[in-house]
Amino acid sequence: MNIVVGAIVAIVVTTLTCSAMLFVRRRAPEGSYFTDGDRASGVFGVLATGFSVLLGFIIFLAFDSYDQARSGAETESTIVAQQLETAQFFPTTTAHTLSGQLVCYARSVVHTEWPAMTDGSIGETVNPWGVEMFHTLQGFTPSTDTEQSAYDRWLDQTANREQARIDRVHGAVGLIPFPLWLVLYAISAVIFVYMLFFADSGEHARTQVMLMGSVTLVITLLLLLLTFFDHPHGEGFGKLQPVAMQRNLRIMDEEMHAVGLDLSLPCDEQGRAS
Repeated sequence: MNIVVGAIVAIVVTTLTCSAMLFVRRRAPEGSYFTDGDRASGVFGVLATGFSVLLGFIIFLAFDSYDQARSGAETESTIVAQQLETAQFFPTTTAHTLSGQLVCYARSVVHTEWPAMTDGSIGETVNPWGVEMFHTLQGFTPSTDTEQSAYDRWLDQTANREQARIDRVHGAVGLIPFPLWLVLYAISAVIFVYMLFFADSGEHARTQVMLMGSVTLVITLLLLLLTFFDHPHGEGFGKLQPVAMQRNLRIMDEEMHAVGLDLSLPCDEQGRAS
């Protein structure tokens, strides 16, 4: 959900609730439906406090997951660049093969995995070029101390890269379970109905609109914020995009050009096997 759609939703919901308040106000008694306003306000305070604490805690956890996905994408990109350097300490044939597969891995992240994360279809799939790199080194036996050191380093970087990928994709299918959404919307509905009992024909209409509108707008914006964090990948203001890996692809191209590494890549521009 982008910021324009969110603004439209907030305006529409607030308009509807304010209209409902004005409609109920027409037949409401003076002083509202509550005979004891202080007691009614105290009960409303309990409802609002419980809802705000629950929602605030959920937003905090959702933001933490959002930040984890962002950090995972940055870390994965950095490790791919580091592995390109590590690969150059293998024998020439193996080094070229691994370097090409790393470039294809990065392209696949940008052009295949990221769209799949945006629409929530990535599921439990793996990056095929990660598998290809595993097969490339599966039968490799280091013959020198340098190759052994590079081999050990490569395995460590691979484990870190895979963990970073998990952090990147873990929020692609949604972070908030359905029962929790159900509870949040049910409490919101309870607060809305409770607010209608504050309708007072003796107050000015603008006061009643402010009363209902401010509460509705705050709750709607918080739920929209939670919706944003629930699906952090995609297009739109603030959404996570493959900026780090795109930047890394440009850096890798510059590095390979600087060292005269001319590769025959086993994939196309989209990271698909050719």
